[in-house]
Amino acid sequence: MLIGDVARRSGVSARMLRHYESLGLVRPTGRTDSGYREYSSENIRRIFHIESLRSLGLSLRDVGRALDDPGFTPAELVDDLVRQARDRVAAETELLTRLRRIGAAEPADWEDVLQIVALLQALGSKSAGARQRAALSAIEEVPLPVEALVEAVLNEPDPNVAGALRWALARSGEDASALLATGLGSPAAEVRKRAVQSLAEIPSGEATALLRSALTNPDVVVRGYAALALGARGAADAVPTLVDMIVEERNDADAADALSTLASDPASAEQIAARLVDCLALNTIGPSARRRVTQALADIPGVSASRALADLSHDEDRAVALTAAYILKLREARQ
Repeated sequence: MLIGDVARRSGVSARMLRHYESLGLVRPTGRTDSGYREYSSENIRRIFHIESLRSLGLSLRDVGRALDDPGFTPAELVDDLVRQARDRVAAETELLTRLRRIGAAEPADWEDVLQIVALLQALGSKSAGARQRAALSAIEEVPLPVEALVEAVLNEPDPNVAGALRWALARSGEDASALLATGLGSPAAEVRKRAVQSLAEIPSGEATALLRSALTNPDVVVRGYAALALGARGAADAVPTLVDMIVEERNDADAADALSTLASDPASAEQIAARLVDCLALNTIGPSARRRVTQALADIPGVSASRALADLSHDEDRAVALTAAYILKLREARQ
């Protein structure tokens, strides 16, 4: 079979066949009287073998070794090809993500495109200062896609940069709550924490709903941040978690402040006082926890809180009794 026929049947160009011959991969069986190369059926099979191995990403050098060296084993080379393929997929995926984000920003011209690319690169910089400037510039200059900001804030280890990113996210003009929700279920504790902190700064109804759901999150840190945020929003369903935080001495001062804010509503004040009193009746909490609960009653208005403090002023724990008596004295002076 002549080279033209081989090219048509194999799909390999005549030029590539000649290249294979120059490398010693395929040697024609001979030549015609006119000097044309002749290929046998064995040559054709070898050409198909070459193309099959090339389709896996093997170099022509490795193809030759695979076909001609009996001692050549594929395992190590295939593992290396798998790594190379994964690297290529990761690189292409990163490029696709970047292109999607540039498109989502709806750039008006190529100057906008260049600014977006620069900001995206800065968000991935090793310099915390560069990342922080990018977060601030995302609002002041060309807005970054909310997806990029969410990814950045969930992975940002520097607290100052994370604060700037949360600020930019809350002012992006888009509700990022749905994207942040995935962070609440992350296996990484730090990612869960960053997600709930970010939701706390987004004033939307969807963010509030997610914060309410986070009150039952298995992560005690997530529950705490959600309760503090909901307390600031006047959500009474945060009360049980806030009381638990005081008892367990987890951000207890902030929790007490949140309860005080909620207690501005008379109905909530009675609920909070009842919850705190119930805690004091438990035998499972220690002396220091009882003192913290007593102190928390100081900022809860209403009859229930005053009655509880009056009872506590006679408590067998002298520190609790003195604290309650002092609080009662202050309350009476304000009346």
